[in-house]
Amino acid sequence: MNHFAADADISGRADLDVVLRRFYTAAFADARIGPFFTEIAGTDLEVHLPRITDFWERALFRTADYRRNAFAPHTALNSARAMTAADFGRWVQLWHATIDGLHHGPYAERAKAQGERIALTLHKRLAGRDVSMESEDGLGFIPLAALELRSLV
Repeated sequence: MNHFAADADISGRADLDVVLRRFYTAAFADARIGPFFTEIAGTDLEVHLPRITDFWERALFRTADYRRNAFAPHTALNSARAMTAADFGRWVQLWHATIDGLHHGPYAERAKAQGERIALTLHKRLAGRDVSMESEDGLGFIPLAALELRSLV
């Protein structure tokens, strides 16, 4: 059951731009994952946003041309500071909360599922194929269906 006052489904690039701006604003400010963006990568949102919007537009609608290697920047980040299951879990929590706060429908659900798959795949590739999805604090990669997330609005 959705507890958010969300608008209609994600329908294109303009909606993705709003979702991604809200998501990255929250992610940059987040105590757990913010430093990956702000301190380690030094991400400039205005440079990053068109690229990541291309990625998500291609992932959801197959309408954008995205030919970058999405794994390479994450490898560099992981080399500077290892990303844990809890880090990826937090990314997924923020991603779900952002989408749920703005949209509902098949594309919104696809975006959330794709985000979970990407986080899991990145974590496994960066840490090794047989990596445990448990974090050092025992919280691990919690199935999001079990969490009640608050809107970032």
